[in-house]
Amino acid sequence: MRSGATWTWVFLAVALLLALAGLCAGSVPISMNELWAAARGDGSPTVRTILWQVRLPEVLTAALAGGGLAASGLLMQTLFRNPLAGPSVLGVSSGAGLGVALVLLAAPLWSAIHLPRELMVVLAALGGALGVLLLIAALDRRVGGTTALLIMGLMVGYLCSAVVSVLQSMSAAAAVKGYVLWGMGSFAGLDLQRLAWMAPPVLLGLGAAAWSVKPLNSLLLGDAYARSLGVDVVQVRRLVIWTTGLLAGTITAFCGPIAFLGLATPHVARAFVRTSDHRTLLPAAATLGMALGLGCDLVVRLAGTDHALPLNAVTSLLGAPVVLWVLLRGHRWNTEA
Repeated sequence: MRSGATWTWVFLAVALLLALAGLCAGSVPISMNELWAAARGDGSPTVRTILWQVRLPEVLTAALAGGGLAASGLLMQTLFRNPLAGPSVLGVSSGAGLGVALVLLAAPLWSAIHLPRELMVVLAALGGALGVLLLIAALDRRVGGTTALLIMGLMVGYLCSAVVSVLQSMSAAAAVKGYVLWGMGSFAGLDLQRLAWMAPPVLLGLGAAAWSVKPLNSLLLGDAYARSLGVDVVQVRRLVIWTTGLLAGTITAFCGPIAFLGLATPHVARAFVRTSDHRTLLPAAATLGMALGLGCDLVVRLAGTDHALPLNAVTSLLGAPVVLWVLLRGHRWNTEA
């Protein structure tokens, strides 16, 4: 029986192998010799262009997004003590979607702003996610309590979705198509320069999640017990809210909404490591999320012919059975360490 820490290294090794496969596989296959030559700056200029401008940014984006969503999903499941909670439960992803809808579906309003469309989409998604996060944080200060916070997040998400539906009903077909394509999610399309904007917030969020493992372990035994250990439950809840918002908001802004990775990955990791100790579970979930993100990206590229498969279709095929398994198994998510 492998220990939890060993599984983390196994997941990391699988992620590295999938990353290598992602660099080589695609519509233009690259051999290991060509890959090594391109990494040294030698070989075909075409191969170097594909590697540095297309494949490497996509692989790094998939790894960052998968790890970030898995970590944020685990934080939400711990905070709400709900195995079906995920990164989108606070409404941050819906806020990002509303921001993008305002840009793509109400384009005439922004005609005076002369910025590239892709940049406006990213900024709008970040602005929408940040706006919802600030709203949730303000409501949390006024109301407090995890149950109330869960309900508020769901309601804010419904409100954002309702506004998006109204905008879609009033927009041209071409604009609606653009929004639908964004909603399918994708790890492609980022170059190294844009990836440099995405990576720091995600890495900061992962660092904050790692810092919070001890108070999260205390929360597993209940708020009263955590307080008896000297844990400031309110501050921990706010840290988890901001960390999840930072991770989910940033990833949604750059990649679009990615379904099920944040919800399903913690359960798969928990099934392998067989512990609820976040010192073991968090790195296992994050590295497994990296591997699953890279695997889904590889499936999208290899299975697509003239048109690449929607990323959310692949992640849903992976995640939906896991959720059904959790429900049918009567999953005891507070397993003993």
